[in-house]
Amino acid sequence: MADYEGTDFRGKHFDWVEFGGARLTSCSLSDTYIDNTDLHRVTMKGVELYDVTIEGDVERVFVNGVDIAPLVEAELDRREPLRAKMRPDDPDGYREAWEVLDGLWQGTMRRARALPPEALHESVDGEWSFVETLRHLAFASDSWVGRAILGDPSPWHPLDLPWDQMPDTPGVPRDREARPTLDEALEVRERSRQLVARYLADLTPEQLAADTTPVEGPGWPEARSYPVAQCLRIVLNEEWCHRLYAERDLAVLEQRQTAGGSG
Repeated sequence: MADYEGTDFRGKHFDWVEFGGARLTSCSLSDTYIDNTDLHRVTMKGVELYDVTIEGDVERVFVNGVDIAPLVEAELDRREPLRAKMRPDDPDGYREAWEVLDGLWQGTMRRARALPPEALHESVDGEWSFVETLRHLAFASDSWVGRAILGDPSPWHPLDLPWDQMPDTPGVPRDREARPTLDEALEVRERSRQLVARYLADLTPEQLAADTTPVEGPGWPEARSYPVAQCLRIVLNEEWCHRLYAERDLAVLEQRQTAGGSG
């Protein structure tokens, strides 16, 4: 017998709920919002998927017997030819990827500076503001290079910003209400960018193939060993993806300014 049968959960909010092993039959998930959720090894049969948006990591996703992940990857690379450089396999490739990101972000920064300062604190569709994005990227670099690779147990600046769903962790900053200026946020970000650049400058094949030494004490990432290449790939992915998100949201902010000015 079903645990919940004929139950109306419309409008309910499920947070930190474990659905592993659950079975959903004859259910409606229309207009459902799913965020930061593990959907590993999910099987859906007899479903109807219309007007669906999926953003995230896609691997081994079969639709009607076809693994769509390689198709998605190929299309994303076609749209953004430089994207392939974010998958390097040697030190020179990582250094080149970092230079590519630097050039791309310079263009994004010019676009951001053309907007009024207050617009850079505005959210688009509930996402981080531009300034918050810069703060989060500082957190990512400090965490995966400063802490995981270089062994600093507490590498963060007070303005670093973890992802929203991260539990409060002793010693890890998460001041969501801070409103630093763009230049203040850029100073924090530049500090972390230089940390990564200095490490990559002297990166050797042996270091790239090694694992990190676990860091003692609470923080992020958790205190265990990680492949150095994995840590660096995470940083590249954060930088690449969040710039695209920022460009997407800057377009909306520009439209808002145009609409406001035309009135």
